[in-house]
Amino acid sequence: MAKTPRTRRQSTIQLYRWKWEGTGPQDRTLSGEIIGRSKTEVANELANQQITVKRLRKKGGLSGRGRINPHDIMVFARQMATMIRAGIPLLQAFQVVAESLKKPAMVALVQQMMSDVSAGSSFSDALRGHPKHFDRLFVNLVEAGEQAGALDQMLDRVATYKEKVESLKSRVKKALWYPSTVLLIGVGVTLLLLVKVVPEFDSMFDSFGAELPALTQMTVNLSELAQRFWLHALGVFIVSILLLKQAISRSPRVAYRAHSVILRLPVVGDILHKSAVARFARTLATTFASGVPLVEGLDTASGATGNKVYERAVTRTRQDVATGQQLHFAMRMTNQFPPLAVQMVSIGEEAGSLDAMLNRVADYYEEEVDNKVDALTSLMEPLIIVVLGLLVGSVVVSMYLPIFNLGSAL
Repeated sequence: MAKTPRTRRQSTIQLYRWKWEGTGPQDRTLSGEIIGRSKTEVANELANQQITVKRLRKKGGLSGRGRINPHDIMVFARQMATMIRAGIPLLQAFQVVAESLKKPAMVALVQQMMSDVSAGSSFSDALRGHPKHFDRLFVNLVEAGEQAGALDQMLDRVATYKEKVESLKSRVKKALWYPSTVLLIGVGVTLLLLVKVVPEFDSMFDSFGAELPALTQMTVNLSELAQRFWLHALGVFIVSILLLKQAISRSPRVAYRAHSVILRLPVVGDILHKSAVARFARTLATTFASGVPLVEGLDTASGATGNKVYERAVTRTRQDVATGQQLHFAMRMTNQFPPLAVQMVSIGEEAGSLDAMLNRVADYYEEEVDNKVDALTSLMEPLIIVVLGLLVGSVVVSMYLPIFNLGSAL
């Protein structure tokens, strides 16, 4: 049996920033910076722009600098769609987009794909070589666009999809980070008072020689504990968070349990439920409208939900659909999807407009997430003020109680 040849791993293109000085048309003195691989390549590029280079020097390497995020991928898809719609050849479109990008890591990525395409690979194959940045949905839609001759439309669809998904993610993050950040600040301020401020009052109370009020004595005892163990407690907290993150990333069972617990949280759990349904519906609508088979679209949508509970539910749905079940019935059997979403999918299947109905499901639950986040923010602001007032105020009041008692005794 013949062995399949191993695919040679492509080396990452090393890019550099070059500073140049020269003359342009009508002997105008020009200068600037440009990103390129070699001095010859940069000189040729400037010559194509009718610039005579007088001085060209390398400023430094750029490969890998900067982290590529989903927003960068979305902008890349939108720019490539615009270039291709304008009739610009694919390789030239890569070049134009690379010159317009400012993040060196993204420039290196585009240059690598341009090199792959110039070597004979298709656009989708070039994307498939970078799974860290281009997911299965992106690759499948580009491949469908290449086959149908509608690459610009598919890239636009990918960009629109990523815009909506990232907008939904940012709203969910807002709901999670805002209250937790403010509460952490409140706990930090309280700890600072216990460690730095209360001991000063404690030394003054010792000179009174009188019995302290119960609230003051409790605060002094907490201060003593905080002074002894605050560093240990902080270390245990940080190590616990890191260990939990490691366990979630390495163990599917722990990740499923953690996501299941988060979904049961009041208010926040409901937001995450609706967010997962919206992302599932949006992903499946995008793949189905692009001609991707439903079973394959469900495979892609399972990883787009952002939650292990819903990922398992979509995987079960895919298995049932692959055996001939209707989508809405398979969704109902998981006991995870809301009845409204199942009913709307059922109507879409019967009417032959599943993609349109899935988009409506996504729109509805995205709006629900918006409303829930706004309601949570409005609810949390007064609640956080009350909690911070109790934390900080109780410490301050307990410190002044002995002074008030001393004043009344005099």
